[in-house]
Amino acid sequence: MTDVVPEPDLYAGLEAILLVVDEPVAEMTLAQILERPTDEIAAALRKLSAEYTEAGRGFDLREVAGGWRFYTRAECAALVERFVRDGQQTRLTQAALETLAVVAYRQPVSRARVAAIRGVNSDGVMRTLVTRGLVEEAGTEPESQALLYRTSSYFLERMGLRDLDELPELAPFLPDDVETLEEHK
Repeated sequence: MTDVVPEPDLYAGLEAILLVVDEPVAEMTLAQILERPTDEIAAALRKLSAEYTEAGRGFDLREVAGGWRFYTRAECAALVERFVRDGQQTRLTQAALETLAVVAYRQPVSRARVAAIRGVNSDGVMRTLVTRGLVEEAGTEPESQALLYRTSSYFLERMGLRDLDELPELAPFLPDDVETLEEHK
């Protein structure tokens, strides 16, 4: 026997939809999705908007460009700006980007192989990538029992890829004498 999940009430449904939109949604569209009359949707949106304003929430529900959407309240703009600006500092370092590229194109790959390709120890960077969820363990190498790593589904999501086949080809970025470089190793 399966549990039947009750439909959310009108207000919860509106909030859930509006939370994920990136552009204003028309009342008619919301009415179709929620299977309610448009005038009921309009009244509920106005009521929610008034409640958020009255409660002094950090966001507004506004009617703009023919639809409804959540916006940050003007008084909170400086906080949001600081959050966004400070978030820029959490970007991956050059070493992390290089390591991630090696894992993406050579997976499954051991830390030792990543270090050999990069020419420097990559243990700390690998730990960071695992902690951030971009790289995950993928078993062990049969001969050495070294842990192998691969990119995660979160990596694909962040890169906007369906699968690894969508990674760009490396050939255009390699030097013309790459075969000569490989032979000299």
